[in-house]
Amino acid sequence: MKALRITADTLTVLSVLFVFSFGLQYLLTPAAVAPSMGFAHWPTGEAADFLSVKGARDLGSAIVLLVLLIIRERRALGWALLATALIPIGDGSLILAHGGSAAMAFGVHYATAAGVIVIGLLQLKVAKHQAAERTTLAHAEK
Repeated sequence: MKALRITADTLTVLSVLFVFSFGLQYLLTPAAVAPSMGFAHWPTGEAADFLSVKGARDLGSAIVLLVLLIIRERRALGWALLATALIPIGDGSLILAHGGSAAMAFGVHYATAAGVIVIGLLQLKVAKHQAAERTTLAHAEK
């Protein structure tokens, strides 16, 4: 059980750092990082402001996940990770819909979503084990 918790927490922290770093890059140097997203063409001028929205979205998502991990709300963290997986699924789907790189959509965005789903399921498994342990301890005390 301890190894599962450590694995789930380590993977959660790594994913949070990954998303946080992209969020910062999209806020601080959007033009430099934008081509790595996988779209065929990037908007220019005011239309490129959506990159800041992406950066804020990534930062906000990462912070929510980190807070849930810190306060040890594993069940909520697991569900939040599963919900957060919709973001890279959406990104990958938009890239494909707009003629972008299929390799980026599948190799980065959908692969990221799959990883986040696995991490979410791990956190839910840890939460289930911890709840079972609490129930066992409560019955033993009676």
